[in-house]
Amino acid sequence: MTKAEKVQFTIDTLNDLYPTIPIPLDHKDPYTLLIAVLMSAQSTDVRVNQITPLLFERADNPYDMIKLSVEEIREIIKPVGLSPMKSKGIHGLSEILIEKHNGEVPVSFEALEELPAVGHKTASVVMSQAFGIPAFPVDTHIHRLMYRWGFTNGKNVVQTEKDAKRLFPEGLWNDLHLQIIWYGREYSPARGWDIDKDIITKTIGRKTVLDEYYKKTSR
Repeated sequence: MTKAEKVQFTIDTLNDLYPTIPIPLDHKDPYTLLIAVLMSAQSTDVRVNQITPLLFERADNPYDMIKLSVEEIREIIKPVGLSPMKSKGIHGLSEILIEKHNGEVPVSFEALEELPAVGHKTASVVMSQAFGIPAFPVDTHIHRLMYRWGFTNGKNVVQTEKDAKRLFPEGLWNDLHLQIIWYGREYSPARGWDIDKDIITKTIGRKTVLDEYYKKTSR
């Protein structure tokens, strides 16, 4: 199989499995998505979706959020982890949105990445899922699968993002990154991996990954 054929096989398989793509983080607008994504760092989407309703009941916009103290925010979001940093980021970015952007989430990678606790991945998720602007946020699932499939060298997420954007058509990025996340969770996890269920890796995966898998499972 050529690289182009592997890419097409991946796209076709993901489209067959996920014709309708669920959005992992519950939200109602760009602001609540931004907060949810910020909270998801080193946490699970399930845990974040349990906590965001409690926070958004108190404040679902930057004007109400800054009425809460950093400590109040921290107490609410404590179950998602890293609450000291995240609470400061949520309060700080809410202040900046009011001061610089009339309380609105900016439609700009540069402006988003200037906000406290907002990195490139968070900005990419907001741009793609809130505004429909092509982006390819790379999380641990995408990083793992792009390496398993032989589409990147796996050195870092920056390189993985560049390789994904180079290989996949821009018009597919927003759907594809979500499809890969769901596929990684359901068929190609880091732990408890069953390659017989992982049709993409089994069909196109890099030889070193497959050899290592079979070596471990044959012990």
